[in-house]
Amino acid sequence: MEMVNNIVDFIFPKTSIISDKKLDESNSNNYLFDDETSSLKTVTFTDLADLSNKLISDLSFSHFAFYEGDDFSKIIYQLKYGGMKNLGVFMGELLGKELKKYFAEKDLPDFDYIIPVPLFKTKFRERGYNQADYICMGLSKVLGIGFENNIVRRIRHTKSQTKLNRDERIVNMKDAFVFNESYSNKVAGKKIIVVDDVITTGSTINEVIKIIRQHSEDEVMGCTLAMARD
Repeated sequence: MEMVNNIVDFIFPKTSIISDKKLDESNSNNYLFDDETSSLKTVTFTDLADLSNKLISDLSFSHFAFYEGDDFSKIIYQLKYGGMKNLGVFMGELLGKELKKYFAEKDLPDFDYIIPVPLFKTKFRERGYNQADYICMGLSKVLGIGFENNIVRRIRHTKSQTKLNRDERIVNMKDAFVFNESYSNKVAGKKIIVVDDVITTGSTINEVIKIIRQHSEDEVMGCTLAMARD
């Protein structure tokens, strides 16, 4: 097996998503050079205050800052359209390490479940996976919190949010999600973390948070891998 892996690595060497240069064997991951990882832009305290204002959750958290056309945008592209599912797990682990620090600093209670913002079935079939699922898997691995991806379902196709303003995004996402009633007893009284890849206005993740709040009176956190910045 080791010989097969060596041959595959020789024919298809692992390269950085950002620089497209061959990764060193000593590098800690298969996606980015370690110094590229550490140089990715992160959110500021002002950004986190903005996030708190945008979300209807009790708590909120994000780690990376996403600027259109920057290095992080290459990661998001590969997450969504490049089929790199395990990249989502890796990024989720990075997010989880930062969230773990945040929990310790704020002395926050333990959460019970991590759930992703779901894709509509046609989008899921087209892409083959939901990138938020894999971010959740990385978070779950680091935090030791259960991952559930069937609690909320997306029942309506929505057009791309990219060119819509805040009010248009809210209308676009209205009634796009429903609660899976088979989880009623499981969710009641539980603390839930709702996860998405990138937040812009918060209209999408807020709809999921709204659904969860209708079925659990305990704390809900909105958490994203990154925040879109201008």
